Amino acid sequence: MKKKVLLIMFLIFSLVITACAADKQDEAKEPAPQEENITENNEEAEEKLDFQGRTMNVVTTSEKYVELFDAFAEEVNAKVEFLSMSSGEVIARVEAEGGKPMADLWFGGGLDAFMAAKEAGLLEQYVPKEVDKIDSRFVDSDNYWIAKGLTVVAFLVNEEYLKEKGLEVPTTWADLADPKYKGEIIMSNPAISGTNYGAVKGILDMMGEEEGWAYLEKLNENIPFYGKRGKDPEEKVVAGEFAIGIVPADKASFDVAEKHNLRVIYPEDGIPWVPEGVAIFKGGDGVDIAKAFIDFMLRDENQKKLAELDGKDSAQMIKEGIEGYDLGIPKDKLIDQDISTFGSMREEILSRWEELTQGK
Repeated sequence: MKKKVLLIMFLIFSLVITACAADKQDEAKEPAPQEENITENNEEAEEKLDFQGRTMNVVTTSEKYVELFDAFAEEVNAKVEFLSMSSGEVIARVEAEGGKPMADLWFGGGLDAFMAAKEAGLLEQYVPKEVDKIDSRFVDSDNYWIAKGLTVVAFLVNEEYLKEKGLEVPTTWADLADPKYKGEIIMSNPAISGTNYGAVKGILDMMGEEEGWAYLEKLNENIPFYGKRGKDPEEKVVAGEFAIGIVPADKASFDVAEKHNLRVIYPEDGIPWVPEGVAIFKGGDGVDIAKAFIDFMLRDENQKKLAELDGKDSAQMIKEGIEGYDLGIPKDKLIDQDISTFGSMREEILSRWEELTQGK
């Protein structure tokens, strides 16, 4: 009897084990739940921007960037209109009009003016996409501006002109202060030209305030007047009116030098440099389009295009991996400048400069 009971219990247990195993096999055969289509929910499927033919007004220092803006306009279905103006003129006009924005986007110009505009509450705060890939030196800590590249300062020299006068070619800032170059040097007013404000600020950072102003007094003795436009030094050296111009060094200046038998010289004792700003004017009608443009500008393929249009070998300093022109700039000669005071010291520097130059 006991053997029969044990046999029955064994058979029941075997049936239970077999049934459980079968259930597990069936579960294994059931298809796994379908994962959500990631592509449909990630950035690739982000809705394409369409501004329905609206216009973005841009203040810029040059029209050479039209190709980049045309590509942007086509991509987002917008129009772009330009107003050419130097960085110093921008500040003066906006302040004269009570802070009313003259445009939506401010593209290019010395960083000092952008910093001053930030302090005056004229700019819109924006955190662009890919901003984490930009060197922190070239992005405002409060996200009111971002640099699109660097302008470096050099000398544009007419060697034949100097030879005729029995003068050596200057290669340093120290050389330019030599009285033998009196009347032979031209630079633009730093209140108007961001490049030449950068030159003054760079010299002060390099030499120290006391020694720097003493040097600028000597340099001023050799300069008969200061250009009222950023292009004046280049044009007047080309025209043969001056032997030496203090200019931004880019592909355009090297092309001009080659065409007119001139020479671009990086000062051996220190190269001043100026980050070129991009910012959004506060209160403009096209703030949303301007934000979209900055995101567009920071994409790798557009950074490369910008480097080509800028014609500078400083472009790769802004975003790692972006190639620019090789114009032979000795990067180890770049002055260790205090960018944080570019804007805050502007008024003080320009006030002292005006006093020093006595209305030249």
